[in-house]
Amino acid sequence: MVLSLIESAKLNGHDPWAYLKDVFERLLPTLKQRDLAQLLPHNWRPPGNAATADSASVAAVA
Repeated sequence: MVLSLIESAKLNGHDPWAYLKDVFERLLPTLKQRDLAQLLPHNWRPPGNAATADSASVAAVA
């Protein structure tokens, strides 16, 4: 599963380490299940970039 996330992050133009680090940091505190789609590689935005994923992309996954 982790290798799949790494490869998906690469395919979406993200640094896999930065992606996984951010995802694991967001999972721990108070992330709700409805917010998990934001953490998929094709919706993820690095911290400091767009605060949330494009709502159309999130809706398409839900």
